[in-house]
Amino acid sequence: MASSNGNPFQWLGLLKWSLAYSDGTRPSDDIKPMNKDDIEFLEKVMKEGIIDEGERMKSILKDLTDSLEMLLGANITADGNGDGGRESKQEEKRKELDEDDMLELLQELRDIVEQIDYARAFMAMGGIPFLLGCATYQTSGNDSATDRTIPKSIRKGVLGVLSTMCQNNPPVQLSLLEHGHIPQLIQLFLDYTPGNDCGNEGNDPIREKAVQALSASIRGHAMAEHIFCQNKEGMIMLQIGLGMQQQKSNTTSKPSAQLRKRTLFLLRALLTSDDATNERHAQFEKLISFTCTHVIDERWEEDAEIREMGLAMVSQLLRHTPKETDPSSTGAKVSKIILQHMSHIGLIGVERIGAIRNLKEGSEDWEYATMELEEWETLMVALVEASK
Repeated sequence: MASSNGNPFQWLGLLKWSLAYSDGTRPSDDIKPMNKDDIEFLEKVMKEGIIDEGERMKSILKDLTDSLEMLLGANITADGNGDGGRESKQEEKRKELDEDDMLELLQELRDIVEQIDYARAFMAMGGIPFLLGCATYQTSGNDSATDRTIPKSIRKGVLGVLSTMCQNNPPVQLSLLEHGHIPQLIQLFLDYTPGNDCGNEGNDPIREKAVQALSASIRGHAMAEHIFCQNKEGMIMLQIGLGMQQQKSNTTSKPSAQLRKRTLFLLRALLTSDDATNERHAQFEKLISFTCTHVIDERWEEDAEIREMGLAMVSQLLRHTPKETDPSSTGAKVSKIILQHMSHIGLIGVERIGAIRNLKEGSEDWEYATMELEEWETLMVALVEASK
């Protein structure tokens, strides 16, 4: 029976019951056969101890939708007709499923959809429209004094579920495309960028989650990658996330380190993808150049991990053979884009390599910089080979 439904806990429940009857200190032939009451008790324990993940997802989805509906619709239904009883009931239920409760449900849901089959099952029951709607919901703006919105923590939780369920899961990635998720998540990123037009305060954690969800949903999916690369606002999102806007204006603060990492991770995936072409590299020329002149430079980028990621990306691009679907393509080879900055890269590279080698071997700083040193040495070799 355990093998028939694949439940991972059934064997454990049986083991615990068996141990309660036999502790290994007496022969098994002394154990009496189970009577009817024992059998009924065992069946009850196993039934109650086994969770049906499909039913649990439905329950979570219903609880979340009901709670968010009341949260967002409370003022809409309050039409002044004195329906105080109804409002008090809504308030009472809302207290039972508050923000922390909803976050716990989202975390539980995320744990469930880590399994590919459950992610597809959640998609089949209409989970994707709910998640996208929750993450990108905006108030109408008709009555700003009374409009309610979805808490930022819930948006982040929902985006985390999206990222998990679409990771390396082509059917879910395709379904997201069909629901138009790329422009929606890009707009969410822009809506929480400082200086946005919708009045929101800048919020890096939401932007981090938006980039993470986009990255998980398009990486490895040729159609999704192509659609994203054709989106002009997507390009703007990457520039903002990497810090290019801050470089242009001293009044704009640099994005968080986590946001810069997620952005650079997505950029690298797009540029080194099996489906990347010379044209794609040409589209991203500004971002590639910015990586060569700023991201790998300690004077600009203080985070060592981000510098290492940038160095690894540039080295990989110098050795990358892009897919060329159109023989007449006029896109510049990525090596030419990088070699335009060869002198600058060489200058900061020699300086940085010397600084790291001068650190006391075995010291904490030396151990921390060892990976960056290896990346610099790899890049220097790649530059020489590409320039031949």
